[in-house]
Amino acid sequence: MDVTSTYKFARISARKARDVAREIQGLPVSDALDLLNFTPRKGAELFGKTMKAALADAENNFELAFDCLFLMCAFVGECPTFKRFKPRARGSASSIRKRTSHITVVLSDEVAGESEAPVKKAAKPKAAKSKAEPKAEAPKEAKAPKEKKKAAPKKQSAAKGEGRVDEKLGMVYDSAPSEIDDLKEISGVGPKLEEKLHSIGVYTYDQIANWTKENVAEFDELLSFKGRIDRDDWIAKAKELHEEKHG
Repeated sequence: MDVTSTYKFARISARKARDVAREIQGLPVSDALDLLNFTPRKGAELFGKTMKAALADAENNFELAFDCLFLMCAFVGECPTFKRFKPRARGSASSIRKRTSHITVVLSDEVAGESEAPVKKAAKPKAAKSKAEPKAEAPKEAKAPKEKKKAAPKKQSAAKGEGRVDEKLGMVYDSAPSEIDDLKEISGVGPKLEEKLHSIGVYTYDQIANWTKENVAEFDELLSFKGRIDRDDWIAKAKELHEEKHG
């Protein structure tokens, strides 16, 4: 379950607050609060207030345990700017911009890859029943399943580390390739978010750089981002990192 808390019209620029958001994203709640308490920045204080409000909501309204929660998402949106002026020489004036922002924190108790585990466990008993039936009905046909067993590992080993094209997700990998890029270099991607991308099959900058609008919409739903990929400009950053690494 996800618990969201928003600090609206915070008197801080979005650029300064995002520096703090990158550091705490994906951490357990206790580690994130410790980091915020010892960070001497205004953004850390504002994020701490927002996280405490989300924690109170999770414990009192949703009955979630403190130890099970982690910071799934922390993002900052730009708000209206207050315009002020300061008198200068010769009757002129210089503008002063007082920027504001919306600070949003999303806490969750779900671990990445948890939804995939029940599907794998449910598939095992079905495979066991299908293997047991041919033995009871016709012992002569027992050789055919043995050939299938030998053929299956060859296909898996051949497909190891090779990518495939998915209509909704673009290029994905069923298993980790030989070369893996550090996705945390992209703005807004923390350790937990990198684990989620790996569980979906995203390991390299090149995959993110080639996303289409349909792929971005699909990842927005899977990661519950609601437009954050476009806002943080993941695709452009991934292209830059890919060019720096491979030339």
